[in-house]
Amino acid sequence: MTQDSVPVLQRRDGAVATLTLNRPQALNSFTGEMHDALMAALKAAAADSGVRCVVLTGAGRGFCAGQDLSDPAIAPNLTPGAAPKDIGALIEARYKPLALMLQDFPVPVIAAVNGVAAGAGANIALNCDMVIAARSASFIQAFSKIGLIPDAGGTWLLPRLVGRAQAMALALLGDKLTAEEAQRIGLIYRCVD
Repeated sequence: MTQDSVPVLQRRDGAVATLTLNRPQALNSFTGEMHDALMAALKAAAADSGVRCVVLTGAGRGFCAGQDLSDPAIAPNLTPGAAPKDIGALIEARYKPLALMLQDFPVPVIAAVNGVAAGAGANIALNCDMVIAARSASFIQAFSKIGLIPDAGGTWLLPRLVGRAQAMALALLGDKLTAEEAQRIGLIYRCVD
């Protein structure tokens, strides 16, 4: 298996475990395989008493563009008469356990956001204990663009981080927020060069 085909890269530098979402060709958007790999990597880091901090980042020019809409778990079945996919079941089976794991993690988890963090990708970052974003990063609650509400903990996190008015605007409008603006409104900890 080549490094390019591994959905989550794992590196250990002393007590710091770095987990890198590794689908740069798709802005690290989630598939079932990536969910499984990330959960396994997080469980391994949580069980390792030598790990004192986890850094979660993305390969290439993006952190995570959310759910890959072409993934068979969510892609529409175009067969006439076929039942629609149950997005709620996908959220319950994949995103909820991931969000809860990040929130209850035994050591600090830092999201190092290096580019776009959209949809569930933005909320996975926000579930981490601290978010540090490159100046070129952006955050988008893109759910309203596809007829959904924020998932992966977004409806709980957003009002607590930025207040009700800002949370509603982010969720309903789906506007792109620069890293500088995200820091200014308290969505993230720090924007860096």
